Amino acid sequence: MTRTTEPTARVADMFAQSTAVLARPASQTFERFERRGGVASALLYVLVAAVVSGMVGALFSVFHSDVTFWGQLVSRLIAIPLQFLVFTGAVYLIGRGLFRGTGTYPEVAYTFALFFVPLSILGSLLGLIPLLGWLVVGPIISLLLAFFGFLAVQSSMNLRDPVPAGVTLVLSALAYLLVGAWLLG
Repeated sequence: MTRTTEPTARVADMFAQSTAVLARPASQTFERFERRGGVASALLYVLVAAVVSGMVGALFSVFHSDVTFWGQLVSRLIAIPLQFLVFTGAVYLIGRGLFRGTGTYPEVAYTFALFFVPLSILGSLLGLIPLLGWLVVGPIISLLLAFFGFLAVQSSMNLRDPVPAGVTLVLSALAYLLVGAWLLG
């Protein structure tokens, strides 16, 4: 029996690929990189964003007595990768199940990690700026995540028609919110 292993990518390579994806936003750009890493690489990369977010949250907790330093750090180290897995899992299942997308879950996870991580880090760092971070940066980062998410769905699930790609993204967001509400409720 032959065992196949998924490709792994180094964090430095992923940052370079992220730069290319952000500089040339197109499904073809994502296509160049989607098979260079897999779920393990994507999770390692997402963990980088979780560490940055956790440190920012932990440092911010110094100014708020109701939030603990370690609580912020640990909760973000767990929540961000878990949320990423839920969302990308929904993209894969919905794209494949409803629209007969032909991508694989490792392609979806890796493709999404390439834009999610740098935008998440940017959002965490700029979110420290009072009011500007919450009122301006947050909505802009959200729009960028949606834009790059649309391109990533087209690429990773091979859904070139914009309607199935858009519907997959919207339904995945709804599934993500429902799972989150179920877990918290």
